[in-house]
Amino acid sequence: MGKAYDRVLAARSADKISIQDLVAGITDDFMELHGDRAYSDDPAVYAGIGTIAGQPVTITSIQKGNDTDENIERHFGSAEPSGYRKALRLMKQAEKFNRPIINLINTPGAYPGMDAEYKGQGYMIAQSIMQGLKLKVPYISVIIGEGGSGGALALAVGDTVWALEDSIYSVLSPEGYATILWKDSSKAAEAAEQMQLTPKELLDNEIIDKIIPEVKDANSMQNFKEALIEKINELNKLPKEELLAQRHERYRKFN
Repeated sequence: MGKAYDRVLAARSADKISIQDLVAGITDDFMELHGDRAYSDDPAVYAGIGTIAGQPVTITSIQKGNDTDENIERHFGSAEPSGYRKALRLMKQAEKFNRPIINLINTPGAYPGMDAEYKGQGYMIAQSIMQGLKLKVPYISVIIGEGGSGGALALAVGDTVWALEDSIYSVLSPEGYATILWKDSSKAAEAAEQMQLTPKELLDNEIIDKIIPEVKDANSMQNFKEALIEKINELNKLPKEELLAQRHERYRKFN
């Protein structure tokens, strides 16, 4: 098994810190908010407001469950249209109240069901990307585990994109890549080597901006929190026009 696929398995590991624990560790307080104000509340998207070192922030995240029942409830971390509507609602609220945005991502991709497509899955992902690029507040995206396809990209158009050491970020899963290319999902390890989805390769290709050590204890949690504070303070100093100009320039280079 290749080293890249080892990283895939680590990104999917049940031992990885949960989004809830991560949010609790970096915020001094946190209040979860619910609902998309249009249809329903998607439990795959964990979002709300809190403070980090006295700085009010909005946090939205796509999360997996901690056990089988939670995974079923959260569609194994695959958000539905209502989840993206909720996330975008809170990000726009953050802009209104001048709160920095932190998006934490752990998803294999958007929910693939027919019902989700009928309810505007593709449209909501596109809106999350397009409107996210226009938000006039600091915006940090962090890949916590899996960063799969448009489901991850919807929350990953920040001013800076980071990834934990044991994470992946790709257009689709290695199994999906192998199935499309070779009609054989068992070649997933070979596919992972070709996809350049590991944090080091993503950093080398300038897809992400920083690799964050895995958060496993109080010390690594504090280091992650301090990195967020430092970046928020840096982005807060930029005039709104320059903030947007730099963000747009970051993504134009991928055309």
